[in-house]
Amino acid sequence: MSLPRAHDLLWGMPLTALPGGAPHWALLGVASGQPVVVRRAACADGWVAVGVRGLRRDQRLGTQMRLADIQRLQSPEALRWQAASPWPALQALVAVAPLLETTGLAWGPTGGVGYQLATGIGVLHLASDLDLVVRTPHPLARAKARELLDVLNCAPCRIDVQLETPAGAVALREWAGSARRVLLKSLLGAHLVADPWAALECTA
Repeated sequence: MSLPRAHDLLWGMPLTALPGGAPHWALLGVASGQPVVVRRAACADGWVAVGVRGLRRDQRLGTQMRLADIQRLQSPEALRWQAASPWPALQALVAVAPLLETTGLAWGPTGGVGYQLATGIGVLHLASDLDLVVRTPHPLARAKARELLDVLNCAPCRIDVQLETPAGAVALREWAGSARRVLLKSLLGAHLVADPWAALECTA
């Protein structure tokens, strides 16, 4: 099994991995075998930072999980949806998939859409956004980012894209903008950088 990356879903976390005083909804979710999502934070060797999510948007709990406890890993890239749906977020996923496939980049849905597709648990509603991660191991020109954003803005709901670089993640909307520096989310925290692909910048 490959090492978990941000946005991956993991199954197998035991109740003992929850911090003391964890809320009841988190206890129920873990006890029922629901997956946790990998978050971006530094951990000791043999551990991965994860988040437990409930059915409500405000139900989020950050904790850690031992790599040895992982029973199954689901990456966003493996999740797709092609059927009709009443939810605008899933309609948007169907609409933008052909465009994203033409980029040649690995990508997939995260957030509520990814969670619902992976688990079958209904967390979406009419106002749900579509969150996507696009793996960009090499620099993406800002002009190309603007072209991609223009097309995505025509979808039936708001789409938020995180460009995953070797140094961390940057929002497509920011990289497509005109600001000289953008916010990069790395294992060491958030940093304003001029080049999200320059690994040394985010450790300065």
